[in-house]
Amino acid sequence: DDVRIEVSDTGPGIPEDIRDKLFQPFFSTKKEGTGLGLSICRRLVEQMHGRIDFTTEPGKGTTFVVRLPRAAP
Repeated sequence: DDVRIEVSDTGPGIPEDIRDKLFQPFFSTKKEGTGLGLSICRRLVEQMHGRIDFTTEPGKGTTFVVRLPRAAP
């Protein structure tokens, strides 16, 4: 059992040549920013024994899915 959180957009999608770099620290496609956002998110999710994945489709958008284990009652 886990909790699932999805965040989607309807943007251009993520180009195939950068998909494997998305979670690397300091990687960014923007001129400003640190490129730390997704790497920090992944680290936090994994520290909570969860997973973060994404699916993307060119011209249709991207969906990020975070899965976290449910807390014991």
